[in-house]
Amino acid sequence: MQPIKLIGIGADGKQSLPSLYAQWIENSERLVGGERHLSFFPDYRGEKLVIKNGLSALVERLRTEEKRTVILASGDPLFYGIGSYLSRKLPIEVYPSVSSLQWAFAKMGESWQDAYVVSVHGRSMKGLAQRIDGRDKVAILTDAEHSPNEIASYLLSYGMTEYRAFVGENLGSDEERCRFFELEEMAQTEFHPLNIVILQKKEAGPIWPFGIDDEAFLQRKPEKGLITKKEIRILSVSALQLRETSVVWDIGTCTGSVAIEAAKIAREGAIFAIEKNEYDIDICQQNMRKFRTDFTLVHGRAPDHLNEFPDPDAIFIGGTSGEMDRLLDVCCERLKPNGRIVINAVTIETLHEAAEGLKQRGFQADITLAQLSRSKPILQLTRFDALNPIYIISAYRKEEEQ
Repeated sequence: MQPIKLIGIGADGKQSLPSLYAQWIENSERLVGGERHLSFFPDYRGEKLVIKNGLSALVERLRTEEKRTVILASGDPLFYGIGSYLSRKLPIEVYPSVSSLQWAFAKMGESWQDAYVVSVHGRSMKGLAQRIDGRDKVAILTDAEHSPNEIASYLLSYGMTEYRAFVGENLGSDEERCRFFELEEMAQTEFHPLNIVILQKKEAGPIWPFGIDDEAFLQRKPEKGLITKKEIRILSVSALQLRETSVVWDIGTCTGSVAIEAAKIAREGAIFAIEKNEYDIDICQQNMRKFRTDFTLVHGRAPDHLNEFPDPDAIFIGGTSGEMDRLLDVCCERLKPNGRIVINAVTIETLHEAAEGLKQRGFQADITLAQLSRSKPILQLTRFDALNPIYIISAYRKEEEQ
C-alpha cells in the first residue's frame, strides 16, 4: 500500500499551504477530511470522503480501496489530532502546519516550551483541578461543550483566582480574535467554538505539601477526629506506592484526606472514593474544593458501586463496615498487576481478619504498628499525647514460584 499523505491545514484553508502540498492535493484521487477542511477545496475533482465518528471504518476503507490519498487535519495532526491513531494503522507521511497552541502563544508573545498542555476536547474535565493547580502556564484545548466560559466557572469553583486567561478564537483566519480575561469576566462571555485557552498565573496561589495538617481539613462536628491522622496518612499513602498516572480507590473516604493526598500525587491518574455517611459526603466535597482536587466521589457502602470504578493500581481501605470478606474478594480480583492494597486497622480482630483474608487470596502482607505521640505544651513545659495505635497493612500479590 502506497503511503498516505496527512497534511495539516490552518484556519485560512489553502491560502497558507505550501505550493508542494497544494500540488499533492490536486494530483490525488481521494481527499479525506472534516466538512470544514473539505470546504476549502470546492473545485477538487477527485473523490471527497468526510471524516465522521468512525475512524476504524475509515481505516478499513482506506486499506481496501487503494487510491492516491491525501488526508487533511487541523494544524499539527500529531498534536492531539488524528495523526497518532492513523499512523499506527496505516502507512502515513505527516506534513504539519502551525498548531493552534503555537499560534496562540505567538499572539501572546509568550514562550510555550514551559507550558503544561491539557485537552478537554471530547474529554471530561474531571481531574482538571489537580492537574492545573500550581502550574505557572497552562494551555487548554477546548470544544463546544467545554468552552472558555465553562472552564472559567469550573476554575472559580476551586478558587483558582490567581490565574488570568487568554482566549484565541478562529486563529489564523479572517475572523481571528484574541483577548485577555479575568476568570469572572470570562465566565460571563460567549465564544466562537474554535478557540484555545491559555492560563497565566498572575500571583502566588496556596501550596499544600504532602502531609497536610489535620486542622486544615473540614471535619465532622462535634465529633472531630474522624480523619486519617497526618502521620498515619503519610505512612499509608507512601505504602500505596503511587505514580503520577495511578488509578486509586479510597474506600471509606470520610473527610477525603487520603483521597486528596493521593490526587495531588496521581494528578494525571484518577481517584475514586466511596463513603457511606451522607454528612461526610458533603464535608468531603468541601475539602475537595478547598484543596483543588476533583475526583469521583460516590455515596454508598462498599463493595457496592465498586463495579462502577475502573481497575485500580492502588486501593486504600480506611473502613470495612463489617464487609471485609466481600471487600477483599473485589479488591484482590480487580487490582492491577504490581498494585498495592493498604488497610488501616484499629483492632487486632480487624488486623487478623485482613491478614488472613489477604493470605487466602494469594497476597503477601507487610504490617506496621504505628504508635505515635504529639508534643503538647503544659505551662512552660512539654509533654506528649499519644495517638491511637494503628495497624498499617500493605499487601501485594506474591510472585508465582518458578
